[in-house]
Amino acid sequence: MRRARVVVAHRAPDRPPIRVARGQRVTLGDRDRDWPQFVWTTLAEGHGGWVPAALFDGDHGPATALNDYDTRELDAEADEIVTLQYELADWWWASNARGDEGWIPTRALDLIDEDGP
Repeated sequence: MRRARVVVAHRAPDRPPIRVARGQRVTLGDRDRDWPQFVWTTLAEGHGGWVPAALFDGDHGPATALNDYDTRELDAEADEIVTLQYELADWWWASNARGDEGWIPTRALDLIDEDGP
């Protein structure tokens, strides 16, 4: 697996993460201004979060999820080393030394060469 050094501390937003399941019906709102590949997604029970728009069969309004997705983000300090699992929409699903997992933006990371130290 790849590793990366965190170059800019990252903090998860102050709202609970949501999980979207493949086949789940949701309501899509506006695109994020900083991350236009993400759309505000509201679940039937009213909770919402940012999810990559490519994971839905529509662009706005009612839509169906094409894959599972968890909006959980990883809190990370500058200079921390994280293990990267996979990338989606310029974010990496990563884990830290404590075993915490979540998304962290690529722009907050310096990827470490797989053959490096």
